[in-house]
Amino acid sequence: MRPLTLAAALVMFAQAVPAEAAPPAAEGPATLVIIDVQNFYFLGGKLPLTGPVEASLKARALLEAFRARGWPVVHVLHLGPGQAAPSPDAGDQAYRAHPNVMPRPGEPVIGKREANAFRDTDLLATLRRLGTIRLVIAGMQTHMCVEAATRAAADLGFQVTVVHDACATRPLAFDGVEVPAAQVHTAALAAMGGGYAKVVSTGSLLASLPPPGDRR
Repeated sequence: MRPLTLAAALVMFAQAVPAEAAPPAAEGPATLVIIDVQNFYFLGGKLPLTGPVEASLKARALLEAFRARGWPVVHVLHLGPGQAAPSPDAGDQAYRAHPNVMPRPGEPVIGKREANAFRDTDLLATLRRLGTIRLVIAGMQTHMCVEAATRAAADLGFQVTVVHDACATRPLAFDGVEVPAAQVHTAALAAMGGGYAKVVSTGSLLASLPPPGDRR
């Protein structure tokens, strides 16, 4: 079977997922959760993904937009071996936050050891403290930690939006069948969009935002 190109994957995704509804930002403030945008997923890292730079730049655009409006941002970082707490800009280089989405002082940073960012972490308590109802999720890997957090958040009662072009993943294989990254990405997004989340583009979400200073 010929590998699925990114263009073909996007066509499949558009067919598999219902047309975009209004992003949650159009309904009022949401909390942005950026998951595992860390150096080990980039070129030269332990587990390089397909298109991590492009996805991280989209995540940065979201981050800048939320910051400009004073909306909450939460960072989630996978902990390295022997690491007791997340260190966005110190410690093991591989487990630091990528510079494109480096947390600012005062922004919550949650460390996790499992795919599900809610499992054995302070994420739920943090979101409750922030008064969060709506979540916007971006990060890595689409099919793993992004999907796990999305499903868990929906089950916990949050209204979830996943920003598809601010996520990235990698090729997989099963039973001798190679699955290109674009197909893995599309299948995960189609599954999430089928019942757990709205799935939108960065451009669509940003276009829905009120101007900075507008506290709607």
